[in-house]
Amino acid sequence: MLTVSHLGVRYPSPRHGDFFAVRDISFSLYPGELLGIIGESGAGKSTIGHAIAGLLASPGEISGGKVLLNGEHLGALSEEEMRTVRGKDIGFIFQDPMTSLNPLLTIEDQLTEPMLLHLGMSHNDARRRAVESLAEVGITEPEARIKQFPHQFSGGMRQRVVIAVALSTDPVFIIADEPTTALDVSIQDQILELLRKLCRERQVGCMLVTHDMGVIASIADRVMVTYRGRVMEVGATQQVLEWPENGYTRSLISAVPPTGRKLHRFPRVDYSEDEQSQAALDFSSHFLGRRDERPDGRHHDGDILQVENLSLRFTTRSSPFAAKRRYVQALDQVSFRIARGESFGLVGESGSGKSTLARCLTGLYRPDGGEIIFEGQALTALANEKARMPYRRQMQMVFQNPYSSLNPRMRVADIIAEPMRVHRLVDGAAETEAIVADLLAVVRLPGDAGRKHPHEFSGGQRQRISIARALALRPRLIICDEPTSALDVSVQAQILNLLKDLQEELNLTILFISHDLPVVRQMCDRIAVMRSAALVEIAASDKLFEHPEHPYTRKLLSLMPRFDRNGA
Repeated sequence: MLTVSHLGVRYPSPRHGDFFAVRDISFSLYPGELLGIIGESGAGKSTIGHAIAGLLASPGEISGGKVLLNGEHLGALSEEEMRTVRGKDIGFIFQDPMTSLNPLLTIEDQLTEPMLLHLGMSHNDARRRAVESLAEVGITEPEARIKQFPHQFSGGMRQRVVIAVALSTDPVFIIADEPTTALDVSIQDQILELLRKLCRERQVGCMLVTHDMGVIASIADRVMVTYRGRVMEVGATQQVLEWPENGYTRSLISAVPPTGRKLHRFPRVDYSEDEQSQAALDFSSHFLGRRDERPDGRHHDGDILQVENLSLRFTTRSSPFAAKRRYVQALDQVSFRIARGESFGLVGESGSGKSTLARCLTGLYRPDGGEIIFEGQALTALANEKARMPYRRQMQMVFQNPYSSLNPRMRVADIIAEPMRVHRLVDGAAETEAIVADLLAVVRLPGDAGRKHPHEFSGGQRQRISIARALALRPRLIICDEPTSALDVSVQAQILNLLKDLQEELNLTILFISHDLPVVRQMCDRIAVMRSAALVEIAASDKLFEHPEHPYTRKLLSLMPRFDRNGA
């Protein structure tokens, strides 16, 4: 079905010279086959998919090789011809659902457009098929939700909409770029089963780009390992994962956190070429030198955070008549406590209220009822934003989406420095520059990264920038909303070990929100399980994994993709 021969992708730059993101890559894909592509952030995985589909961002260009889809040379097609092929025959599931959905159009408009354009359907037939597509990918109440806009969906629900759009024209070839990144295990299992069914019953070919080894082990027929734009190893999934031949592949697999036991440290990828060094992370005196006191100057010995009966609902349909208004309950009487220095995990399915809770804690949403007590102070009782400001500095957040949470017009150095300037924590440009350089080194970004803009980095690198910005204020509580969803296992290990080190060094408290259950087990002391806006279970990490009490918790654990380093 697909033949890629000696593909190369180049990004020319007058100042920095040519950068080759992909170098001489060749592979084939057969009808009904699912090929998994794995590798670290920046390895060229997404670039391969974009090159095949003719979606390389300027100034990127194919520097060599060719791509054949069912014998047709895609590089010889005009842009208009390629647009037809891309819409009808090639389905593309993009990595970032927020930037690939138009915020000004309803979900119905975005789902029906490709069917109207490429399949010649009537609007009624297209709408009926769109509602069915939403139900297939696990969106509840599709008849009502189809009239809404992307911002009214959670991150995981937006990802499901993107998947529905990609599958709407019945393509023969699907490029899935991290399709399960924002999905919980229950919806992930549903989506993977849908992809398996398409490949098996319709003989659709699928190229799956992911950093999740559990997903690769459970679904891929073959796997290709990439590193710095080159193919390191390709073969049958079981062969590559159980008996890898290449040194980099062995190192990458060894970095996957185990599901059956808890480790003190996350294993790192131990591999290097002449172009790369694996220096240990270090902390500088600039970054760790200052200790901040409690905002009001008083000492508080109790739990750092208490949440009591927190509730919030969103309006889904407005009306001047109360009887005609419709609401969705986002939080329903949520209560928990986090001890000082603790890592507290929060898991649950997409749309269960995890991110909404985080936004309430940081003041981005105002709850309808309940209390948030931070460092002994009831934040909900503070009169205005000015009174809340000192506490907000002590409670920072790493957002789920590294694409939309970074200002595309600012340089990275200014993005990291901005919070310190707003809160007046630095004295002059020299100190600011030194701390920014330290933070870039801590999250393992090169020294010249501060001079670049966010679009010049991969998804995983952008997430590291977001983490550096959150750490800049030296907070006491850091809220991590899916902080590793865009990271490969190598960078994930670095970032999570970094958070552990910071926790020990600064007595940092972490609220860790994730759908990656093995990571949550390794990272957290206690875990809370959330379902349908309410907490259903809170337990110590090992107890919850080994002896779950609630039926929903048992269901989540049973659906968790499992991958152990001694076998797939």
